[in-house]
Amino acid sequence: MTKHDLDPSDVAELERRKRASLGQLLLRSARLLDERAVARVARGARGVSQVRRAHTALMPYIDLEGTRLTDLAERARVTKQAVGQLVEELEAMGVVERTPDPEDRRAKRVRFTPSGIKALLHGLGVLQELEEELTRSLGQKQMASLKKGLTALLAALESSEASEPQEEPPERR
Repeated sequence: MTKHDLDPSDVAELERRKRASLGQLLLRSARLLDERAVARVARGARGVSQVRRAHTALMPYIDLEGTRLTDLAERARVTKQAVGQLVEELEAMGVVERTPDPEDRRAKRVRFTPSGIKALLHGLGVLQELEEELTRSLGQKQMASLKKGLTALLAALESSEASEPQEEPPERR
């Protein structure tokens, strides 16, 4: 099927709905912000120049005291194998390490190394710079309103997430 086989009214309706969709706006905004942040981190790399978007997507799920690989996979909603590959790459960069799990000596926890913490702080600094640039572009009032709305949206989504059944990662189906 080519683009020419599509009904023009369906294509127009699809584009209209995509532009009107909050989910689409949030996903595109997050992707663009993440791409800009990763590009800046790579340009001003402090020992971590190979970081990709897949790595940055995993990092928020790693607790400072460490997180089991299976828990990381569940939180990120990807397979254990995919998380294992990302963790291996982050280990090779010196961002994370695997340590014995104090609750189960057979298990390992993934945690940030001291240089990984420094890399996170650098990344958060880059995000702060981008936020300041966006604030200059959008204006202080609009940025404050946006943050307030997104904070409320996140709280609503997190509270409703607890009451909804979770879909299992692909490896468990």
